[in-house]
Amino acid sequence: MPIESNTVPNRVAPRRVDAHAHVYTTDMPLAGTAWHRPPRDASIEEYVATLDAHQVSHAVLAAASIYGTYHDYQTRALRRYPDRLRGTVIADPRADLYTLERMKADGVVGIRLQWRNVADRPDITAPEWRVLLRRVADLNWHVHIHDDAPRLVEPLRVLENAGVRIVVDHFGRANPANGVDCPGFQAVLRAVERGRTWVKLSAGFRLESPEAAVSYAHALIRHAGADRLFWGSDWPFAAFESTVDYADTLAALDTWVPDVQDRRLIGGENAYRFYFAED
Repeated sequence: MPIESNTVPNRVAPRRVDAHAHVYTTDMPLAGTAWHRPPRDASIEEYVATLDAHQVSHAVLAAASIYGTYHDYQTRALRRYPDRLRGTVIADPRADLYTLERMKADGVVGIRLQWRNVADRPDITAPEWRVLLRRVADLNWHVHIHDDAPRLVEPLRVLENAGVRIVVDHFGRANPANGVDCPGFQAVLRAVERGRTWVKLSAGFRLESPEAAVSYAHALIRHAGADRLFWGSDWPFAAFESTVDYADTLAALDTWVPDVQDRRLIGGENAYRFYFAED
């Protein structure tokens, strides 16, 4: 049975925090731009049971882009497990302060810009976006961004100038043709070094090869140290539901981060401090 409400299972060392997962049900309204139709529910009950089975104490629910700004189910999950879960949402840039403050009370800690495969990205220098980014900063939230590395250079500059904290998804999605030398990936490295950006080592199964994930992880650790990185499972592995399981993602972390101390930080301690201890 899933653990209810405020109960967090007794953790074992090292602390594990899954910094990237999704929950949804197949009867939820898909966004018009949805790139995937899930074959089955990914319920909060199943996810919490999965965390328990793998001794993962806390988790962060990333807004699922296939549902756009419909995050009702996720928000209810955050309310149900307030000591255990945090989340990000895909926010309308015109969202008012009172709505955002209520979201924060529910456990929301940031907004997600899911731009990969989006041809026409919004102009985040437009007035309504400047207001939203100011509110994000004032709420001590972060901007959680997912795009291919070649398209990250300018958004990272704008977000840094806006004074918000930034979390980059899925290793930064370097251009496979250039690997770690991709200018966009190098821009991610420089942003991490400047101190307001973190990167998720997550969804390695979405990259061009397992070796590429190892290469990107090692480059990130080498250039910026382990304390700016988080691990995430990307449960329930959208579009890879039949080929990836949760144990695979934990085993991948061991491969990406062979040093035990680095793995302790990336596998949980960093994310706990960022998402939970700074409320």
